[in-house]
Amino acid sequence: MVDLVSVVVQVIVAAVVLAPVLWIVGRWLAGKDKARFTDALWIAVLGVVIGAIVGAFLPGWVSWIVMIVVWLYLIHHFFDCSWLKALLIAIVVIIVYVIIVAVILGAILLLLGLGAIGPLF
Repeated sequence: MVDLVSVVVQVIVAAVVLAPVLWIVGRWLAGKDKARFTDALWIAVLGVVIGAIVGAFLPGWVSWIVMIVVWLYLIHHFFDCSWLKALLIAIVVIIVYVIIVAVILGAILLLLGLGAIGPLF
């Protein structure tokens, strides 16, 4: 079953963190005229919502495969780019997103006085 609170939190995080990353990388790789911020917002929100629904009904690895295709389709559709460029955008977004999350987690750990384990993240 889909946990509604979890989905709402994921949508908020996607809108605040993921959408700007998608937008910047999309503008860089797909072009300024094709990658609008509202498109990136739609990709992030729809990706999270569809991911929650797919994850609720399909088993683990099947849902992963379906979601990879869904995310690539969303990028392909909203940024009006080729499938290969959508894949490249997705890869770069993942790398940048992981770096941002690691920095945020490191900062939180440092603020909590757990800075010694911060470099592990």
